[in-house]
Amino acid sequence: MGGPRNRDGWVPRRVGATRHDRFMRIVVVGASGLVGQHVVAAAGRRGWAVTAVARTSRDGVDRVLDATSASTAEWREVVAGHDGVVFAAGVDDRDVPRRPAYPVFHRGNVRPVERLFAAAREEGLTRGVVLGSYFTHFHRAHPRWRLAEHHPYIRSRVEQARAARVAAGFPVAVLELPFVFGRAGDRLPNWSAPPARWARSRFPLVAPPGGTAVTSAGLVADAAVEALEQASGADVPVGGEDITWREMFARVADAVGRPRRVRGLHPAVLRGALRLTGVAHALTGRESGLDPRVLGDLLTQPLFLGDARPGAVADAFRETFRD
Repeated sequence: MGGPRNRDGWVPRRVGATRHDRFMRIVVVGASGLVGQHVVAAAGRRGWAVTAVARTSRDGVDRVLDATSASTAEWREVVAGHDGVVFAAGVDDRDVPRRPAYPVFHRGNVRPVERLFAAAREEGLTRGVVLGSYFTHFHRAHPRWRLAEHHPYIRSRVEQARAARVAAGFPVAVLELPFVFGRAGDRLPNWSAPPARWARSRFPLVAPPGGTAVTSAGLVADAAVEALEQASGADVPVGGEDITWREMFARVADAVGRPRRVRGLHPAVLRGALRLTGVAHALTGRESGLDPRVLGDLLTQPLFLGDARPGAVADAFRETFRD
């Protein structure tokens, strides 16, 4: 295939096209993950050439590279000859590392984009996308919540967005993602197993007030390629539906084939349980990415993104929890 090559002479593969927009060559970092695989597929539908980068070798991965340890020089070899890059890797909020936690989240979410986007700038790329967290949206919308001050994970996501843009010097869109549903081969959302086990168990289902936005891996992928096409540098909340916690747990129960009523949980009970979790972490020298001492106050808020489309995530919901 013609066109620019990267430094080792390798040419990015062109995934089967079904329509032709502006042709681009892109790098997808974290391409073996749930959303990463959907981004590769969405780029393929546009006829783009894709270099799929992941930490471990598997079908569909073109380059094996650990984003947390890769140097700027290594990234330059990967991104040379491309137009844009999507960062779909990083550390999520479920991690509970040894105290202090922030260096772990900085190492997983901030340092990689600094090196990657510095390399992209040096190699003449013109656009980028970072898959982030919807907590950065609420950080902007509700400064009195002091989310980055309280939560190491959220602080790392806020810093990630800033670092990517400073390093790049070209437009970098940050997609702010809530809970993502869907499936890509054997890949499922990292958080999906516990609620599925709970819904299948004999334990009662309870939910506090409040709720969350939810989206699908397909919607995220479409937003990512659109941001690349437009060379967008915007913060883009990617919601599909806004649902209460009670509705979420009920839909999980339906999806696993055990529909039942979800009872209300008083906010004080949730806050007390989370504070005890924080005490347990402190006693073992650990620190959560989301501080349990104040997390209850956050989770009982309506964490909605305001662009609800009823049914937009229904198919992805079923895919996530099917046997």
